[in-house]
Amino acid sequence: MNIHSDPGQALAHFAATLRFEDIPAPVLRRTEDLFLDWLGSALAGKGARPVESIARFMESMGPADGPSEVLIHRRGSSPLVAAAINAAASHFAEQDDVHNGSVFHPAAVVFPPALAVAQALGLGGRDLLRASVVGYEVGIRVGEFLGRSHYRVFHTTGTAGTIAAAAAVGSLLGLTPAQMQHAFGSAGTQSAGLWEFLRDAADSKQLHTAHAASAGLSAAYLAHDGFTGAQRIFDGVRGLAAGMSSDSDPTRLYDRLGSRWALIETSFKFHASCRHTHPAADALQQLMREHKLSADAVQRVTAQVHQGAIDVLGPVTDPQTVHQGKFSMGTVLGLIATRGHAGLAEFDADYKANAVVAFRNKVEMVLDPEVDAAYPARWIGKVLVQTTDGRTLSGRVDEPKGDPGNTLDRAEIEAKAVRLAQYQGGATEVEMRGVIERVWALADAPLLSKFFG
Repeated sequence: MNIHSDPGQALAHFAATLRFEDIPAPVLRRTEDLFLDWLGSALAGKGARPVESIARFMESMGPADGPSEVLIHRRGSSPLVAAAINAAASHFAEQDDVHNGSVFHPAAVVFPPALAVAQALGLGGRDLLRASVVGYEVGIRVGEFLGRSHYRVFHTTGTAGTIAAAAAVGSLLGLTPAQMQHAFGSAGTQSAGLWEFLRDAADSKQLHTAHAASAGLSAAYLAHDGFTGAQRIFDGVRGLAAGMSSDSDPTRLYDRLGSRWALIETSFKFHASCRHTHPAADALQQLMREHKLSADAVQRVTAQVHQGAIDVLGPVTDPQTVHQGKFSMGTVLGLIATRGHAGLAEFDADYKANAVVAFRNKVEMVLDPEVDAAYPARWIGKVLVQTTDGRTLSGRVDEPKGDPGNTLDRAEIEAKAVRLAQYQGGATEVEMRGVIERVWALADAPLLSKFFG
């Protein structure tokens, strides 16, 4: 196989042939970390209007019971229904993980279909872990392949996520390399997700992950049944790159497969907002602590950002919903300055509070050449603060909280998962302590029973 002549074939071969024994122990342990982090995010979506709307629709289309767990409703259904609902739920609180280089949220589109199918097939923890690693490795590389131009218009989690979901499910179904390539073709032709929804505070973001999880799952099952898909879905003359990118790089699809484990490059989210706000939020938080500044002492804040932040956050000037507020740089920095944190509780209570709005109006974003050149491999945070007494102060972070070099340890991940689960009554702390024990022992679980059976 010549990986240079057919990069999609190389990626499919990796996805179909990876064995649990091939995966280094640190990668498996980090997969467990990411899985627990995802479970918390999924439970935090309970009760959210757009999530429950998707859930009502999917449950009305599916069986009244089934082997796959709908986490927010503690009921069973088909793999397709459970995957879609859990994917929608886990992308609502804005606390799910992100891979910097691909600007892609893997957990929300990999774990929901992988868990649903593993439960339906009566598989064990090792199968789930292997399939999840496959989904991460494939999805991240597809996001990197599509490049920065893709992300300006397309929500990469919806597009690359469809193929990531197909890869994870395909691994569980035991697809051959040829079948996996067909699954990629069918998933790629269904890839979707546009950023336009942010301008209207529309509900599409949760639909993107629900669709990616269910469409990718369907593509894998169809390939298992002999259904064929485009063989050059990535780099064909009418493939993904041709339609969705002006700077695609096919070499990213097979970048060090089996030796570079992109999964461990994934970051945890610390603030409950769009990741593009986090570097500046950390820089402002650090500066205000260092100089003992109050919000009233700040006259002006300039967030020095990369172009991707301007593209995504720029249209949000007057957020009308809590979720839209999480895509407002001024709102996030306003919460940091006035409340000290930009967590779920702070957004719910104060995203339109007078003090937060007043601070929001002091914030502007400007393109910074250093920050933009480092992006997306590194998300540097820089802010300039003008104080009411005439000083100009600068703050900087090179790795925001949650990045691999400034990561959350297991105690912090556990605390975050408990906090997310309790947010809307998804699970109690006692229940989550039991879930945490099960997650840390996933590799030894012979059967993936329901977490809240």
